[in-house]
Amino acid sequence: MDDHDVVQRIDALVAEEHQLRDSVTTGHRLTDADRERLRELEVRLDQLWDLLRRRRARQEFRQDPNLEALRPGEVVEGYQQ
Repeated sequence: MDDHDVVQRIDALVAEEHQLRDSVTTGHRLTDADRERLRELEVRLDQLWDLLRRRRARQEFRQDPNLEALRPGEVVEGYQQ
């Protein structure tokens, strides 16, 4: 997966997240499945943003960005802000 693919995936997940969140403003109540999907989206987005940052850092220092891989959700969710 190259940077372009990562960004496209991020865009698609953000669109899905917005769609779910916007449905609340139109009177739709989130189901348990909707809430679970939102949580999955948040974790996946954190993973993808982390991957993209690490890939770009490798490129900046003229290293192979393809050596980076998606980290587990437990890892990226444990980062301090």
